Amino acid sequence: MFLARVPATSANLGPGFDAIGLAVELQLQVRASLAAQDQLVYRGDGPGSSKRDIPDSPDNLIHQGFRAVYAALGASAPTVRFEVDNPIPLARGLGSSSAALVAGAAIADAFNDERLGRDELFRLMAAFEGHPDNVAPAVYGGLTVAAADTKGVFAAASLPLPRSWRLLFGVPDFELPTSAARAVLPSEYSRAEVVLTSSRAALWVAAAALDQPGLLRTASLDVLHQPYRERLVPGLAATSSQLRELGVFAAFLSGAGPTLGVVCDEELVASSRALLADFVGPTGAVLQLEPASGYTVQRC
Repeated sequence: MFLARVPATSANLGPGFDAIGLAVELQLQVRASLAAQDQLVYRGDGPGSSKRDIPDSPDNLIHQGFRAVYAALGASAPTVRFEVDNPIPLARGLGSSSAALVAGAAIADAFNDERLGRDELFRLMAAFEGHPDNVAPAVYGGLTVAAADTKGVFAAASLPLPRSWRLLFGVPDFELPTSAARAVLPSEYSRAEVVLTSSRAALWVAAAALDQPGLLRTASLDVLHQPYRERLVPGLAATSSQLRELGVFAAFLSGAGPTLGVVCDEELVASSRALLADFVGPTGAVLQLEPASGYTVQRC
């Protein structure tokens, strides 16, 4: 039997669309054991989420990640029972799908004496999902940047987030599927928008590497996806503006949303939490989370 722990993740962080992600300390836990048939026993949904039944079906993302590793190794996957404890809100922009895929893949690699390894597992799951921004922090932890080469093969790098930065997330009580959030994006952008996006994304990484959070006030601004998704998330634009007026370093749509992420210092935590509480309403949740390391797997 193996136990995998995989962190929640926040992707994009403003301009880092499909490239930048951050692992946060909200851990999906999956126990796996060989069984006569594939099974999924699911508990959870996380803060700010309504209860949702996850069908006991081999089509779930954990089993898909598990089978993908065996396929990459040229082997047939055994049938396996997964027992899942999930505190990550589903379809809220905190990487629940990537966590599930990575959990299944990490367990499969453990069954195979880690023949794939962390780097190949990352490349496999990033290709499986189609974009690496959530998979990379789930695998490596910390703040990650990932990109594809000319053959479409992904590479990633991870760096720690400064310890004094505080991370808050306002999680509304409604789902926003990634497919719906992508559907509102334009098919083309201007050269000016592309330049702004690439320069701000680069500045985001520099701000973290140099522990200069003030740079995030520019680096976290986005023109690529967030303006088009604002209409899908009531109160997003107004609350983001209020948070910036308050003096936070960054306010951004987490992943595809609807969660609103904030980076601030300790002095602004209480006032930022109050604004986020108004944003999510009485049925949502406001989380203060620490940066996390990548997945772990242990025999139990």
